[in-house]
Amino acid sequence: INAEYMGPFSFPSRMSTVKDVGAADFISAYAHHLKRGGKLEAPKWADLVKTASFKELAPYDPDWFFVRCASIARRIYLRPGAGVGALRKVYGGRKRNGTKRKHFAKASGGILRVALQTLEGLKVVEKDPNGGRRITIAGQRDLDVIAKQCKSNRPQGVAAGVAALF
Repeated sequence: INAEYMGPFSFPSRMSTVKDVGAADFISAYAHHLKRGGKLEAPKWADLVKTASFKELAPYDPDWFFVRCASIARRIYLRPGAGVGALRKVYGGRKRNGTKRKHFAKASGGILRVALQTLEGLKVVEKDPNGGRRITIAGQRDLDVIAKQCKSNRPQGVAAGVAALF
């Protein structure tokens, strides 16, 4: 019997990673961390640009650049080797052509390139010799710390879900 075993549904605690936390929770927490840290600042043109050619308007959220950087960091953590071209496909979407058929269109590469270069400046990602980008050791440590904070702040188990109903 394991010495850390504490009950019928308790398991030993282990380090939480980005894979253990929901995407929306992690991205919002890491974006808040990037903004609050002061190391990352949004480009001056961030309030003027659309994120893709198929978009009609710029993002409503004034902190959209921090959210995009957090999302890119999570994406590269999960799939190392992704470059600007792969991220353009990920953040692409449906282009509406009026009365004609809709087609897939890629996202803006310039915004993604600047976001990746900004994350490289923070030492979160680095260029992969095989192409694309990968997470650095320091970047992985930072992302795992944020993931652990997200997991500890979230209620756990069925009992927490039932308690939230009443």
